[in-house]
Amino acid sequence: MWIADNWKDYEVIDTSGGEKLERWGEYLLVRPDPQVIWNTPKSNPGWKKFNGHYHRSNKGGGEWEFKNLPEEWSIGYSSLTFNLKPFAFKHTGLFPEQAVNWDWFSSIIKSEKSKNPDKEFKVLNLFAYTGGATLSAANAGAHVTHVDASKGMVSWAKENAFVSGLENAPIRWLVDDCVKFVEREIRRGNKYQGIIMDPPSYGRGPKGEIWKIEESIYPFIELTSELLADDAAFFLINSYTTGLQPAVLSYMLNTCIKSRFEGTVVADEIGLPVSSNNLVLPCGASGRWYK
Repeated sequence: MWIADNWKDYEVIDTSGGEKLERWGEYLLVRPDPQVIWNTPKSNPGWKKFNGHYHRSNKGGGEWEFKNLPEEWSIGYSSLTFNLKPFAFKHTGLFPEQAVNWDWFSSIIKSEKSKNPDKEFKVLNLFAYTGGATLSAANAGAHVTHVDASKGMVSWAKENAFVSGLENAPIRWLVDDCVKFVEREIRRGNKYQGIIMDPPSYGRGPKGEIWKIEESIYPFIELTSELLADDAAFFLINSYTTGLQPAVLSYMLNTCIKSRFEGTVVADEIGLPVSSNNLVLPCGASGRWYK
């Protein structure tokens, strides 16, 4: 398992009864987590001293309960800063477990830039959300194209770039359907040295296009692999869908990318350390191809 254990401003303190107790900077949140199927004693005082608690509804969805939590606050990771705000369906605008992937591809980008400082290293970030991967890649020296179908998420990502001091970094911000964008990039003949994708389990594009990951992901990886340059260095796919286990991600990357570009494919679960018991909370899976 790849564990995101370099955080200082974030920690999973405890987990029990379908929920996790987290520290985001100086604030404590209690949020549901489907992986937490155990019922251990909630002895940590933070369970009762939370600043925000997302309560699931039996009818689907849920609502927040707040106690002295600001509408917005920030936390840092390395030299990056992220604005947080609790919004619909339990989210805060950041997936801290992804930091283990940010560190991985950032090291590749820095290594490639050290070999050839004057050459542009182009990264495409698809389903790019609020920009954690985008900012990490740009901070490492890449020219990044950030694509997400949600105008609100792209605006939030721009805010994160500003507070991270990367407002003038070479980032292209695009509100677009990822599949249609990739198809146009292929026709334009554009190529990238690195590609990141974090596809949702289910979603709709700006014009109502339906995305179901089990049906759509393999042809989309095939399609997107056509944007890899001859000197491409990495391809990353993340999955929070239960059926897409690491071995499935590995199989797809091997057949779509390694068969054409050689290199190495690895896939594993990603996770976050739980500070109260030194165990690890699983948080999805990632597949990596690298030269």
